[in-house]
Amino acid sequence: MNDAPWISLGGRSLWRHQLGHPLQLALTVAGVSLGVAVVVAMDLAIESSRASFRLSAATVAGAATHQVVAGTSGIPDEVFSRIRLEAGLRASAPIVEGWVESPALPGESIRLLGVDPFSELPFRPYLSAGGGGLDASPLLTEPGGVALSKETAARAGVDVGGALPVLVTGSPHTLRVVGTVDPDDDLSRRATESLLIVDVSEAQRLLSLDGRISRIDLRLPEGPAGDSLIVVVQGLLPPEATVVEAGTRARAFSQMIRAFDLNLTALSFLALIFGMFLIYNTMTFSVVQRRGLIGTLRAMGTTQSEIVRRLLLEAAALGLIGSALGVALGTILGRGLVQLVTRTINDLWAVVAVDALTFSAESLLKGLALGVGATLVAAAWPAREAASVEPRVAMLRSFEEDRTRSGVGRMAVGGSLLVAVGAALLIPGRSVTLAFFALFLILMGIALLTPAGTVLGVRVATPVLSRLFGVLGRLAGRGVTETLSRTAPAIAALVVAVSVTVGLGAMISSFRSTLTRWLDGTLRADVYVSLPGLSGTRPEGAIRGGTVERLRAVPGIAGISTYRAQSIETGAFGQTTVVALDLDPRGEAAFDFKQGDASRAFPAFRSGGGVFVSEPFAYRTGLGLGDEVRLPTEAGPSTWEIVGVFFDDGSDRGSILMSRDAYDSRWSDRQITSMAFFAEPAVDPDALVDRLRAAAGPESPLLIRSNRGLREASLAVFDRTFAVTGVLRLLAFVVAFIGVLSALMALQLERRRELGVMRALGLTPRELTALVTTQTGLMGLLAGVMAVPAGLALAVVMIYVVNRRSFGWTLQLDLGPAVVFQAVGLAVIGALLAGLYPGIRMARTSPSEAIRSE
Repeated sequence: MNDAPWISLGGRSLWRHQLGHPLQLALTVAGVSLGVAVVVAMDLAIESSRASFRLSAATVAGAATHQVVAGTSGIPDEVFSRIRLEAGLRASAPIVEGWVESPALPGESIRLLGVDPFSELPFRPYLSAGGGGLDASPLLTEPGGVALSKETAARAGVDVGGALPVLVTGSPHTLRVVGTVDPDDDLSRRATESLLIVDVSEAQRLLSLDGRISRIDLRLPEGPAGDSLIVVVQGLLPPEATVVEAGTRARAFSQMIRAFDLNLTALSFLALIFGMFLIYNTMTFSVVQRRGLIGTLRAMGTTQSEIVRRLLLEAAALGLIGSALGVALGTILGRGLVQLVTRTINDLWAVVAVDALTFSAESLLKGLALGVGATLVAAAWPAREAASVEPRVAMLRSFEEDRTRSGVGRMAVGGSLLVAVGAALLIPGRSVTLAFFALFLILMGIALLTPAGTVLGVRVATPVLSRLFGVLGRLAGRGVTETLSRTAPAIAALVVAVSVTVGLGAMISSFRSTLTRWLDGTLRADVYVSLPGLSGTRPEGAIRGGTVERLRAVPGIAGISTYRAQSIETGAFGQTTVVALDLDPRGEAAFDFKQGDASRAFPAFRSGGGVFVSEPFAYRTGLGLGDEVRLPTEAGPSTWEIVGVFFDDGSDRGSILMSRDAYDSRWSDRQITSMAFFAEPAVDPDALVDRLRAAAGPESPLLIRSNRGLREASLAVFDRTFAVTGVLRLLAFVVAFIGVLSALMALQLERRRELGVMRALGLTPRELTALVTTQTGLMGLLAGVMAVPAGLALAVVMIYVVNRRSFGWTLQLDLGPAVVFQAVGLAVIGALLAGLYPGIRMARTSPSEAIRSE
């Protein structure tokens, strides 16, 4: 007999049940959608920042195959002439570049590109009249001439011939628009949207790079001929300069933010994990609700494989709908997250101008695949269990609960094993990916331990509830364990969500307290002076020499420390920050050494024979006390001994610190990036700030801040940096909240008849609401109590393993009683809010209607 009609009937019957419970169906789809949306939004935000940097770097580099680069101070002009004349390399072009701001384009980071129009045709045809692009001759003839894209000009509200105000390290300048760029291809058009093009000499004037250029673009042939030219060019370069491939900067940027990307991606996946709990809970309840129908279909000849296939098809359809909605929601959410991600990258690593969300087919397809895949994985076990049960047993209401309670011990053993394996994986190696995989195993282990914790917690809480609320208290406790197949996944999702919230909160709190202690130890001077920059954490630019002398002459100063930083390209360590310090003796107390002794380290540092390296640099390179660092300098390759490794929470890339005398002996750069002033005992620091501002002049762009002001500004940058983490924590908790709400709605549907009988026996609507509220509050309390140790364990892992492997920082664990109250309060409030609507709906259902529901 052909059983196809019965299969078709079974399929329609299974789907009819889902359509008959629209709210439950909507909650499931919403959980999947939010989980997928968080993943897609974060992926798009990260990819947008990467793509914008790659696109900008590629378009600015044009057709260059290689580049001559040096440190922040640049390359002497005459190097370009030698390459053109002595090497005979006509396909070469000098470039001066930097970042500026404009009041006409508020909130945008704008790249300033200084070019030589006569050299541009081989590299950027749209900047050469000979290539059918911009007529760049006015850039040479009109002082302050600038060209920009038509789109940028429209946003700034300026036409050709109009004035464009700009701020360069806070100093105001006015440029005259002499032309617009309108590239033919879309990629170049997008990349030039935040680009100001000026003549090389004008860029040198604006960026205070007199007689120096940022880099030299080269176009070399492939193969042996190109290799020979590289050798020739390298022989013409000063010792501090080198030839690199054109894509080196973009690759270095990707490497710098790789750990940051991985951390955010892993956190975004947590929302999808919570969504899996929701799907599992929904599918389990859906199967239990249809146990009679499934048993009937089995008795009529439907095979186990057909039941599994139908249930998985149903789950796949829900997953596909939820994932599609999640992808759409993720693109909307990504527009907001991209600004937070970009701000963090600008604060910590490099300036990135992201003016639009980059849509990646790969990111969207990944979101769809993850949503559908997670749904199928979560639904696989309930589907298999439903199909494997004998038809007679499947029709028994108590079978699923008996099986769940009997499996509590096995799940606890499995959970303990997962936690143990995850902990073991955290011990070896330095892999961030392995650390996150271990963290995932620990989270799954915590979830599997939740049923056992729920049963134990109810046993402890029931006597207390009985004394407080009488019969209703006993019924509330019993209701949690009697429906463990539905309550356990919801509580598990809440436990994991709250534990992650507690873990992240503890990590951020520890990070902030560590940073506060570091700032208290580091900021020993009374007043700090620097130039404003696009970065929130790195002083940039150089204070003009005349201003430096005026500031030094201000009365009431007991001592001065100066700071000069430049980024250099090293073969062994990649791009590295070298800092020259002229330290006042009072400033030496700011160093907290992880390796080395201050009494021995500072004499070697002052003499110029030794350097200090930050903890992140030591971790990244594997170097430590007594090792040597070799750096390219203007005087040739030079070697220093590491005499101290100091704690530093300012940069995950790390830095090398040397005395000013040692720096001056190797580099011709005599500029100063920032200054620190120590006030005389009788001078108030705020009064010294006023004196320094008066000496700098009313038009000076300098940031002159007291110790307290700089400390507050640093903490403001920290809070801004972790804003994206706070958003992810909130979204993840929202997904878990939907899971609890879904579970409670499911319980309300399943217990309608039971609650109807209670109403018929005299239970008032208020008492019924109290019963539901007590039960949901108990679920939240149990979740909160279990989340405390889980969250603390996660905090320890994230602080001492994940953070250490990601950024190289050492954080001091900072926990207080607020963590416990936060976990319990968050879980209880979340559960009570989730139970509010089901409780009201139960109380309003008439007893006769509820009794007839089965």
